[in-house]
Amino acid sequence: MDRRVVITGVGLVSAVGLDAAESWRNLLVGKPGVATITHFDTTGFSATIAAEVKGFEPLNFMEKKDVKKMGRFIQLALAASQQAVKQSQLQITPEIADRVGVFIGSGIGGFDVIEREHTALMEGGPRRISPFFIPASIVNLASGQVSIRYGAKGPNSATCTACSSSAHALGDSFKLIQRCAADVMISGGSEAAITPLSVGGFASMRALSTRNSEPEKASRPFDKDRDGFVIGEGSGMLILEGLDFALKRGAPILAEIVGYGMSGDAFHITQPDENADGAVRAMRATHADAKILPEQVSYINAHGTSTPYNDRLETIAIKKVFGDHAYKIPVSSTKSMTGHLLGGAGGLEAGITVLALQDQIIPPTINLDNPDPDCDLDYVPNHARKAEMEYALSNSFGFGGTNAALLLKRYTG
Repeated sequence: MDRRVVITGVGLVSAVGLDAAESWRNLLVGKPGVATITHFDTTGFSATIAAEVKGFEPLNFMEKKDVKKMGRFIQLALAASQQAVKQSQLQITPEIADRVGVFIGSGIGGFDVIEREHTALMEGGPRRISPFFIPASIVNLASGQVSIRYGAKGPNSATCTACSSSAHALGDSFKLIQRCAADVMISGGSEAAITPLSVGGFASMRALSTRNSEPEKASRPFDKDRDGFVIGEGSGMLILEGLDFALKRGAPILAEIVGYGMSGDAFHITQPDENADGAVRAMRATHADAKILPEQVSYINAHGTSTPYNDRLETIAIKKVFGDHAYKIPVSSTKSMTGHLLGGAGGLEAGITVLALQDQIIPPTINLDNPDPDCDLDYVPNHARKAEMEYALSNSFGFGGTNAALLLKRYTG
């Protein structure tokens, strides 16, 4: 379990960029990715805004005949995986194929396919259902399609743990490599749930922002005037490798993953534990795993959803974990720009955290104009900030009280 695990590739597809470089540039200048929904007619919906991926062309990443075999979340995962594999310079040869695995999380999966095929059933009967319906929509086919694309024959799995899905996928991949069950894992998450049923469902729970007239200002974590999250789509994929394996093949090393924590609230189907106990235990577990002190953490990429409950309770959790040091740690929520990718959030935000460690720049929390008195930490409001960072934490908390935290470290050789 002492095997070191490093990150050698990052692929991002988000509402602020079609690749990691574009996404990172736009995050640093505080560009919002939220706009009026174009994926469907929002007439009658209380929430009409989302963080859509703009200009995404599946044919840039797959053959035309394959497009109909994959839901949008799978297409986005393939696009982000292609970026990450290319950056890592990974060549999956027959000699190493069974030591390379894939582990991708998604909270919703192919809702777009499910809704489309249900319409086909209702309008034309069962003979109108596509034979690709099931493999285009089930959650594990993101991992399946990526493994097929690259010939990765090692561990192949998927997580569906709501908004913690891809953080769990990355953490479990980290542990697979640590215990030598694999040498490389292509891991992260993907989500494409900006659909009528999904948006309507979250809106009926009153979970979504209805600041429809000002979409670019709707996602405002830790702000007193926040009124709900903004649903987003996209994918964040990372290449994780044993340090020994990465060094042997001369891979570019971007960062290390050194700690993983997971916990359950056992409290409520949607609301966080009112004492933030689950989030506290997940964060503390990363420190124990990495054998570091809380005071060594120098940045937190928060779950920061822009909902009244989450932002306040995450703040409470950070204070419990870090004590007085909590006021010295920069905390930011990039969901203020990317929206909330649900099960894909952890993968995207882990990738963003890698870039922050690399460049030693903290992305901002935009739209933080009127801070909530209960949220009184340093949330890096509205402008990116240069900082010296060695360890950075990425939090993901999900419905059902499922929590995950990842601790990353700047790689210095």
